[in-house]
Amino acid sequence: MLQVGMDRARQKKVQKYEEFVDRRLKPDLLRAMAERSDLKRNIENLEKNSVTSLRTMVNLGSEVYMQADVPDTSHIFVDVGLGFHVEFTRSEALNFIGTKEEQILRRIDEYTRLIASIKAQIKMVCEGIREILQLPVSEL
Repeated sequence: MLQVGMDRARQKKVQKYEEFVDRRLKPDLLRAMAERSDLKRNIENLEKNSVTSLRTMVNLGSEVYMQADVPDTSHIFVDVGLGFHVEFTRSEALNFIGTKEEQILRRIDEYTRLIASIKAQIKMVCEGIREILQLPVSEL
């Protein structure tokens, strides 16, 4: 019965990974992709319309906005994570956005493979216990 306790511990671990993927990574991915998509679309619009300066509203936090003048749009600051912003040219920013999206998708794929691997191990252990105890398939 020690093995059954280990099996339950593994199932809890799988459940935690699944919850992490569903509650944290997937929403993070959707939010990041939406933000990156907006940024990408804005950069492309700046280039398409040959905008060199602009007036915009900036969110200061808690949905408090302030008007801002941007005298030169050839370089922009992009949030790269952990509160850091990096100055990029428009083309560098577009390259960064693509790289960041790929990185997030790879992380989700890695967790998905890990979950599948753990589930397979749990199923194998359950099958082994069933065979050792000579139980019918429906018992475990």
